[in-house]
Amino acid sequence: MAEIGLGLAALGRPAYINLGRDLPADRSVAAMRARAHEVLDAAYARGVRYLDVARSYGRSEEFLAGWLAARPDVTDVTVGSKWGYTYTANWRLDAEVHEVKDHSVATFERQLAETRALLGGRLDLYQIHSVTPDSPALTDGGLHQRLAELGAEGVRIGLSTSGPNQADAIRAALQVRVDGQPLFRAVQATWNPLEPSAGDALAAAHDAGCLVIVKEGLANGRLAVDPPVAFAAFAAAPDAVALAAALRQPWVDIVLSGASSVAQLASNLAAATVAFDPDLLRGLAEPPAEYWQRRSALGWS
Repeated sequence: MAEIGLGLAALGRPAYINLGRDLPADRSVAAMRARAHEVLDAAYARGVRYLDVARSYGRSEEFLAGWLAARPDVTDVTVGSKWGYTYTANWRLDAEVHEVKDHSVATFERQLAETRALLGGRLDLYQIHSVTPDSPALTDGGLHQRLAELGAEGVRIGLSTSGPNQADAIRAALQVRVDGQPLFRAVQATWNPLEPSAGDALAAAHDAGCLVIVKEGLANGRLAVDPPVAFAAFAAAPDAVALAAALRQPWVDIVLSGASSVAQLASNLAAATVAFDPDLLRGLAEPPAEYWQRRSALGWS
């Protein structure tokens, strides 16, 4: 079965689109750093060994780097980060724009330097953030060459996807070659009972040897806050049921928890013990366009 990793999207910045975030009233940098470290401690103690951050997740890389520096004995975690979005909210909950997307070589060079300054040699996986089929990251030969050079240094190169056409982006990425070799060796995509449309493409990525990571397994909190009636058939909390559905997919390697508290993390980790019956979840999928429209309407808070 796949393992559960911890993503810091909800812990690295004061505002995010996840429903049901369990955060202290104080969302200062110091308070959010303390909460991130608390959840990281709990995750590591419970066996979580994959940690996910991004340049656009506020100070997530900084928080993780500080946690790692204070624990030199922690040498067995895998760290994945992402570039391609720039965080622009300046720690404000009411910012008009929270992040700006740009998949150019210039942004890659700038953000790689920023990531390296914080994580140094602890970076194991670097992904292009939120690739869609029309992204220039799929066709920019200069970018591909630079990514391949980073890959030659020992960093796995990957991409995350978003939007109703994730499957097309994944399949296009699997065709990208540099010097005859596949460039992308990891794919991180949204998959959950409401939006399973990327499943076949993720299976193809798995068969091609890619590390497959599932994000947004709770549909940005929707499946925990307002779960489908079918979830009541399980003797587990709704968040655990949703993550169990992802964990049981034969093509997945890591399913991310986006927990913002130790209590949420403990509930998410219970997914590994859910007696899962996939038949009870059939028919829950929404049309991808509808799902992503609802996601884009979620407010930052």
